[in-house]
Amino acid sequence: MDVQDIKNRFGIIGGSPLLNRAIDIARQVAPTDMSVLITGESGSGKEVFSHIIHQMSARKHGTFIAVNCGAIPEGTIDSELFGHEKGSFTGAHEARKGYFEVANGGTIFLDEVAELPLGTQARLLRILESGEYLRVGSSKVQKTDVRIIAATNVDVYNRVKNGKFREDLYYRLNTVPLRIPALHERKEDIYLLFRKFSADFSDKYRSPGIQLEPDAIQVLSNYSWPGNVRQLKNIAEQICVLEKDRNVTAAALLNYIPNESGANLPMAINGNNNKEDFTERDILYKVLFDMKKDMVDLKKLVAEIIQSGGNTAHIMEDNPHYINQLYQEIDRPKFEPQALTINKPAPNVPMDYNYAHEAEEVEESLSLVDKESDLIKKALKKHKGKRKFAAQELGISERTLYRKIKELNLN
Repeated sequence: MDVQDIKNRFGIIGGSPLLNRAIDIARQVAPTDMSVLITGESGSGKEVFSHIIHQMSARKHGTFIAVNCGAIPEGTIDSELFGHEKGSFTGAHEARKGYFEVANGGTIFLDEVAELPLGTQARLLRILESGEYLRVGSSKVQKTDVRIIAATNVDVYNRVKNGKFREDLYYRLNTVPLRIPALHERKEDIYLLFRKFSADFSDKYRSPGIQLEPDAIQVLSNYSWPGNVRQLKNIAEQICVLEKDRNVTAAALLNYIPNESGANLPMAINGNNNKEDFTERDILYKVLFDMKKDMVDLKKLVAEIIQSGGNTAHIMEDNPHYINQLYQEIDRPKFEPQALTINKPAPNVPMDYNYAHEAEEVEESLSLVDKESDLIKKALKKHKGKRKFAAQELGISERTLYRKIKELNLN
């Protein structure tokens, strides 16, 4: 069975080379019993690939169980996975089989595997190495023959370095790495997927078909889709149900696409394709340069006030913007001109000393990386480590902030 046959069988749409590569890896590894670690953003379709591997393996007639490790409380996950004996804990009124016992001879898909507690990780490692496990509350060794496919949307190796995931388990699960491309990496597939989803929902709700105008297709393709295929499907359903005009323009489409302060729109949507596109990094750099310029101007202003002997009247008239900035720096509830009055220069400083020259010479670091790192640290400190609010403060998406933290090693 080739890649196109697999797409037809499992309803996969798209011709992206990254997508084709992922399907080809799944096809090749399926007949083996090797463990597979599927990585990719939330909503990119990781569970679909687990079904491909199971259905194309010798275990296809066995049981397939999908387990969301992040949705099971830590206190009960061992019982869910490995079973328990009667009376092993409060509420255990009878013995119960775990997923590894039920799926014997089949496949278990462990989604969000990085959320497993360390104790459960040790039990899982034993199954991978010997096929043995213990029920909760039992000393009798059980055997199982289960293929494990794991998936995660986080950097597991980063959790290994932080001591939150066992290194030996990581390498046992990651026998074959399989990366699912995010939707923004498959721009050529976005419109195809939208057409498929909109056609399906039009049939489901018995409504006229949806047609996108060229400018709407451009918006659709340039959006970053943080929710990936799942988000695209939801928006297609909303449009099919709510939109009265079945020829959808860019303006109408933008009503359904969440725009978090522009953070998810990688290009300006204004109908003019000749204008330069601005990324989040470009905007951040511009803000940093503007801040540096303002700081230098403020230093010059202070030097001018000192040289004028504290007379600020003409300076206020000529520089109201920087006066207000200086006021913000000294954090006063109300601007008072007399607050800036300086009767004499600092002690031990010559009267003819050139303060303006000093203000120009003493400048902060010009490193963009340092500025970016400092801003992120301040935002995280201000919001006590809460990334969602820190990202809002910085004017970027939470996903971008998470990537920046990893790139700058701020953990």
